[in-house]
Amino acid sequence: MTFPHPLLPGVIELAHKAGEAILPFWRADVAVTSKADDSPVTAADLAAHHVIVAGLQALDATIPILSEEDCGISLAERQRWTRWWLVDPLDGTKEFISGSEEFTVNIALIDQGRVVFGVVSTPTDGCCYYGGAGLGAWRARAGQAPEEIRVRNQPPAGEAFTVVASRRHSSPEQERLLAGLADSQGKLALASVGSSLKFCLLAEGAADCYPRLAPTSQWDTAAAQGVLEGAGGEVLDIEGQAFTYPARESLLNTFFLALPAQAAWRETLLRLARV
Repeated sequence: MTFPHPLLPGVIELAHKAGEAILPFWRADVAVTSKADDSPVTAADLAAHHVIVAGLQALDATIPILSEEDCGISLAERQRWTRWWLVDPLDGTKEFISGSEEFTVNIALIDQGRVVFGVVSTPTDGCCYYGGAGLGAWRARAGQAPEEIRVRNQPPAGEAFTVVASRRHSSPEQERLLAGLADSQGKLALASVGSSLKFCLLAEGAADCYPRLAPTSQWDTAAAQGVLEGAGGEVLDIEGQAFTYPARESLLNTFFLALPAQAAWRETLLRLARV
């Protein structure tokens, strides 16, 4: 196929290579250490990080890299960047440690704080999602031709309104929002999935909404945001503004809402998020 961005084929290949670096450690009693924020890190995270950094530098050495495993870059330096890579070498480390298949490799290209495109690969089955705003979005299963994917604006007839929720992270604000959605949309179905696959469920039309009123980091979301935006979705802050990645001291995200851009219930969701 013809790729909609010249850097995209190389990044897709690189995401697969990072997955290959991760798999020898999966379900192999890998040692776990804690970072300063108490989040876990393993040799698999670091192996994928080294593969990705070397590969991105080979693709274009002029584009700086911000990776979860090398994020101690000063704000003064990051403020000089106009275009950069935002990388989570192994998103869903807790899922990886538990033996789940719900972990991903995330690589996004950012320009002036906006996602240009993102690549999300799942190492255990060789599947890859990729896309960006104005570029389209695709799901490529191992050994198969890429399929274009698209959000759904409403659940199919007879199907419940499906909200993607984290099995590990919630908050009182999020629980209130879910209760309000149930009042407006009827009984909800909750889809609990790890890592950035939450966005991908929306992008492929398997769910309707992903509200996140609990902490995330920039590298957790950027790549999958690109996929969702390419599939006709959007990510907003709770004020309804486009969700961006400006250089700031903290690398934590604000709360956000991921949804189809043409959803009829968009304003209802924003109102509930502000309560």
